[in-house]
Amino acid sequence: MVENGWQSSASNEILLERALMLKNIRAFFDERGVLEVETPLLSQYSTTDPHLGSLQSRFRDQPCYLNTSPEYAMKRLLAGWKKPIYQICKAFRDDELGPGHNPEFTMLEWYQPDYDAGELMAELAELVTGLWQLAQSKEAESIDYQSTLTPLISLLHTVQFDSLSYQQAFIDVVGINPHKATSAECYQAAKSNNIDIPQGLGLTDELDDWLDWLLTQLVIPAFKKDRFTFMYDYPTSQCALAKITKNEQQVPVAKRFELFFGEIELANGFHELTDANEQLQRFKKENKARIKAGLDCGHIDENFIAALRSGLPECSGVAVGLDRLLMVLAKAAHIEQVISFPWGKA
Repeated sequence: MVENGWQSSASNEILLERALMLKNIRAFFDERGVLEVETPLLSQYSTTDPHLGSLQSRFRDQPCYLNTSPEYAMKRLLAGWKKPIYQICKAFRDDELGPGHNPEFTMLEWYQPDYDAGELMAELAELVTGLWQLAQSKEAESIDYQSTLTPLISLLHTVQFDSLSYQQAFIDVVGINPHKATSAECYQAAKSNNIDIPQGLGLTDELDDWLDWLLTQLVIPAFKKDRFTFMYDYPTSQCALAKITKNEQQVPVAKRFELFFGEIELANGFHELTDANEQLQRFKKENKARIKAGLDCGHIDENFIAALRSGLPECSGVAVGLDRLLMVLAKAAHIEQVISFPWGKA
């Protein structure tokens, strides 16, 4: 055992900043009448998302899974409650380890009935702005969030947010329209921009695989490093749990968005799909993609589908990785610097 290995990876100052961040997030939602809820971390169902892996456990003789997100359970509550709700909880993913990844992490997720994606983006920007200002204040320990809300709003301009569509981001950086591009065009774009092409990614491979590669290699690295960036209106093939509508050019798009700081992904949000039949078909399609990729078939959450059938209100929701957000606020380079006991010390 390494000497002093029992100690937290995060400094006392970071742990204090983490506590203040959580306190002020709760104050933010309390001031707006958004109810804090709790849902199970352990479920009978695993994710069908081909890009995520569920951590498995057992209860007696029954397999069970640690949640990758509280989304399905929260929407079940929302279907019955029909009021704004939020949750701060642990989530778990069988994913890589790295500067921005830990198998156990802290997530903030909330849902606002009657909000569209744009309105929720604005609320997320307001929350992040408030946390940013508090983190920069030397008097952060003694600040009362509600009493400082008005001056914080007056300082919105000091925290910079860019906002652009997925289409515009690709046109600006890659030179292609992702809603109309082919795999062959993506291949040529990669060659023209002198980026390495992974082994096995060829001219006829899935378009989304190409778009994801160009996104990580060209688009996201082009985001300005000193500010937040919203990217919205994703290709319909990447809809996940989002509604599909037409953009200003009358092209069908998925009403989802992501928030970045520089290249760090912080949040993922949707104008939520409420159609149970459509969502069930998407889950089945995701399972086919998992099987094709050699992954275990996900267990579709039947309770979630039943909740959609009962009537989920029109709403938008967003999930925020709080460890990564704290990395930004504290100017930390590695997730281990903001977690008390990361994997390896847990």
